Amino acid sequence: MITDLRTLPPAAEPAHPRRVADQVARFLAEAGVRHVFGVGGANIEDLYDALNEPGTGIRTVVAKHEFSAVTMADGSARTGARLGVVAATSGGGAMNLVPGLAEAYASRVPVLALVGQPPTALEGRGAFQDSSGLAGSLDALALFGPVSRFCARVESPDAVGPLLAEAVRRACSHPRGPAVLLLPKDVQQAAAGALHTAPPLAADGPDSPPVVVERAARLIRSAGRLLVIAGEGVAAVGAKEDLAELVRRTGAWVAVTPDAKDVFDNTDRRFAGVAGVMGHPNVRDCLRRADLCLLVGTRLPVMARAGLEPELASTPLVSADPEPPHPPSTTDLHLSGDLRRTLRRLADRLAPRSLPAPVHAGPVPLATPPGDGTGLSHAEAAAAVADALPPDAHVFVDAGNAGAGMIHRLPAPSRGRFVVAVGMGGMGYTFGAGIGAALATGRRTYVLAGDGSFLMHGMEVHTALEYGAPVTFVILNNNAHAMCATRDVIFRGTPHPGNLFRPANPAAGVAALFPGLDVTAATGAAQLRRALHRTNAPSRGPALVAVDLDPAEIPPFLPFLTSAGPRPTDHQENTHEHATVHVG
Repeated sequence: MITDLRTLPPAAEPAHPRRVADQVARFLAEAGVRHVFGVGGANIEDLYDALNEPGTGIRTVVAKHEFSAVTMADGSARTGARLGVVAATSGGGAMNLVPGLAEAYASRVPVLALVGQPPTALEGRGAFQDSSGLAGSLDALALFGPVSRFCARVESPDAVGPLLAEAVRRACSHPRGPAVLLLPKDVQQAAAGALHTAPPLAADGPDSPPVVVERAARLIRSAGRLLVIAGEGVAAVGAKEDLAELVRRTGAWVAVTPDAKDVFDNTDRRFAGVAGVMGHPNVRDCLRRADLCLLVGTRLPVMARAGLEPELASTPLVSADPEPPHPPSTTDLHLSGDLRRTLRRLADRLAPRSLPAPVHAGPVPLATPPGDGTGLSHAEAAAAVADALPPDAHVFVDAGNAGAGMIHRLPAPSRGRFVVAVGMGGMGYTFGAGIGAALATGRRTYVLAGDGSFLMHGMEVHTALEYGAPVTFVILNNNAHAMCATRDVIFRGTPHPGNLFRPANPAAGVAALFPGLDVTAATGAAQLRRALHRTNAPSRGPALVAVDLDPAEIPPFLPFLTSAGPRPTDHQENTHEHATVHVG
């Protein structure tokens, strides 16, 4: 992560007289940005021209869809970049940014969106893709405002420097999230004014007073058993080592939220498992036995606290995060401000103590009803991925039944991220995010997604191939929107036909569409494991492995395990006829 901008070499001057677009490119380069993701178009082409000038040090990555371009920026930010950047044109391109920005907003991910606009002289005069809000046109400021921490229209060349600086500051200040700048085409082309240097990282608000930290330390010291529930905020600020030191000093048990499996060693004897709807029963047992619960880097939203409400309501609670936690319980104490400093201040007040080995059941997976055996089980697929997963790999898990199975059963890599987009939970997020992470870090990145997510945004495989991104796409195919079908079975008694797909062969389709891509159609766990091991070579680029999963298997998702009904495959054969593919 770049924290000292003074160590960066100066950006090269453009060959032609500096425009506002060149000023923006230079600003980004001096801010440490190395990738700009997006899709081009007429009203953003000047910025792309400036970004592509030799010597900027910035690589532009053209995605297939603006949603995926935002998730690429998001994925790069979550795996170590200070700021993810996306650039898109006006009209439909701008509209496609909204769901990706909403995920970054909800998950507190710093993303800067640079959005082209028609020339200012045409605003309110019937311009193509006008979103000035004038004369009955769409108002882009009103559109992007709710999904951003900062949104502004650059009205003049002199305004771009201050607005860029403020946008970066707001994106990187807590609560982090997207900042949006609307850039009219004529402003991009105009002569630039003075360049404003990119600001340093902003603080996360004032730290708690020493007396409050000391009170929290006393509560921790007096607790016989302490359960820490750690969240994605730990990874976002690079506080994993600080958390580990606090655990070493306290002997605490550690549970993690579904989007934060990587913030604590999953093989450590103190690891209790995942909390919440895709969590392990052991966490609830540990919370029931704990004298104190310490939340670290999480507000404990519903996905992380479901099933724990009675215990949370009766257990004293201390929270360490820039923002206070959500209900259901009243926080006994909240420590605000910079999370790393907070953890260090706590650790300094806690002398290491000798404690007996933690006695708990560990993250034992939930027992799930058997499927019908027509495909690989979630457990078999997770075991194959776990066997092949490099220790420094990044893992991005998509929504759905297959995703729930992986969150529950797949241990996080010891030196990589394990990312789940639970902010908005949008299907298809992982395809762009995994590519962004792989390009930003150069590490092998695994994308684990069902066929429903693949059908939404899987064509970003082409982007990975174009840019040689080291991504392994694992398509867990059950020929269904399986989570919706499972809900249908549980709550309606039968799956709706629209949630069950006619059989498809993603591997064959991708292999035919993208010659040269490493593609495997795995027919079982052993072949899946061998294919994944083969893709791990550092010199290899993208690869795709598809395997059929049992569509009847209910995932380890707590709301689903309270009831069971007819299996989706009981109806699937009668829902669709087999498709016939004609070639030529």
